[in-house]
Amino acid sequence: MKLNVGGLDRALRIVAGAALVGLTVAGTIGAWGWIGVVPLATGLFGFCPIYPLLGLNTCPMKKA
Repeated sequence: MKLNVGGLDRALRIVAGAALVGLTVAGTIGAWGWIGVVPLATGLFGFCPIYPLLGLNTCPMKKA
């Protein structure tokens, strides 16, 4: 599994995912808020399974 989610993308995913899960736990939004687990996980792991299918990669290239 190669990293394909870059720094800013990862941070935004973690914040948005944590916010959705937090709002769900607090009872502010319904069960659909659990979808926040997906961006939270992809942000924490640095890999999005949809990116290769779309040909995307926000992770900066490593210079050799």
